[in-house]
Amino acid sequence: MPTAVRLFLTTVATPAQARKLARLLIARRAAACVSILPGAESHYCWKGRILREKECLLLIKSSRNPAQVRALIRDHHPYELPELIALPIGWGEPGYLAWVRETTR
Repeated sequence: MPTAVRLFLTTVATPAQARKLARLLIARRAAACVSILPGAESHYCWKGRILREKECLLLIKSSRNPAQVRALIRDHHPYELPELIALPIGWGEPGYLAWVRETTR
């Protein structure tokens, strides 16, 4: 059975932070591709306050062990408590998924 490919999601405050984190993940082969979506508006409760912030959403495609991706993001993320979730990819273009697996092997 092939290695599972996952879509990791995280947010950062600025495009510069997003590019820096994306480049690190690619350089360390923790991600095959990182898509950066600027202009996200996040609403959340933090330390008893309701906040609204502009953020960049990163879509991180990887077949690496989630604990490895998590550790790398946590060590280099600018937030005290970063959003980081992973979704299994149940279906995808076979050639693309093979490329993700090969790139993050």
